[in-house]
Amino acid sequence: MEIRQLLALGAAILALGCAPAIAQDSKEPYVRVAEIEIDPARLEVYRAAVKEQIEAALRLEPGVLALYAVTDKENPARVFVFEMYADVEAYNAHLETDHFKKYKGTTQDIVKSLKLRDTVPILLGAKPR
Repeated sequence: MEIRQLLALGAAILALGCAPAIAQDSKEPYVRVAEIEIDPARLEVYRAAVKEQIEAALRLEPGVLALYAVTDKENPARVFVFEMYADVEAYNAHLETDHFKKYKGTTQDIVKSLKLRDTVPILLGAKPR
């Protein structure tokens, strides 16, 4: 999957109304797309860990604007995570949280490859629920 397709996927997910509309601000949001290949035999363990991490991040971190994890329909061991933070400082703070460190520790032997793609937002928007 190319970066354009991943960004389109992220925009489509945002449009589902899972996050409030983003107000214009002087700081640009920091947006990343993670491409993750996981051990197919441990898919359920990974799904539980990423779900726990995302729920905690959204609940506890004001700088986390959106986190969406999806799998490839034809290859569920291929995971894409769309991440949006208020700014790069919020992202760096996220990396230091206990829930993120727990996720990394739990999944370190499950993740076979990880590609992090920094992006440049063109337009980010969502309908409020």
